[in-house]
Amino acid sequence: MTKRCAWAATGPLETAYHDAEWGVPVHGDIQLFEFLILEGAQAGLSWSTILRKRDAYRRAFQGFDPTKVSRFDARRQRALLADEGIVRNRLKIESAVRNAHAFLSVQAEFGSFDAYVWRFVDGKAIRNAWKSPAQVPASTPVSDALSKDLKARGFNFVGSTICYAFMQAVGMVNDHVTGCFRWKQVNEPKRVS
Repeated sequence: MTKRCAWAATGPLETAYHDAEWGVPVHGDIQLFEFLILEGAQAGLSWSTILRKRDAYRRAFQGFDPTKVSRFDARRQRALLADEGIVRNRLKIESAVRNAHAFLSVQAEFGSFDAYVWRFVDGKAIRNAWKSPAQVPASTPVSDALSKDLKARGFNFVGSTICYAFMQAVGMVNDHVTGCFRWKQVNEPKRVS
């Protein structure tokens, strides 16, 4: 029997996400923007809710293209409030548009959001060795620093806990517990043939 992090056993979507994505380093700006928006949308909700709505989010937010999202006017935002496929929260929708503008500014300054965000971990994933889910923190000094910097750049829905969940999702930190089959896989260096 395959051993996984406990939260991955709650349903097939969670298991698939855990096994294929969670903790795997992401360097594409579109995917980084997607996770930034989805983690903000999750605030106060379960990740399972967001996973069920992920395809609708991709459609509603035009593939998470930050340039397109930055152009969402008041009319488009009102239409999103009527979209039952996503979390219909005005503040979260407005935040996504605001964050798209800030995201584009970061890209212009650093060349990519990837170059900006990965510098918080010196370009390498933090590899933890938690034995139990109870040991996994909700935030860290690194997520505190990322949150503070993002807020200073005009982002919102980027508190330290949201930033830490983002860091876990995009592989900036490996928080698979050591008994999980993915802990070793994510920690193994990639072999180049």
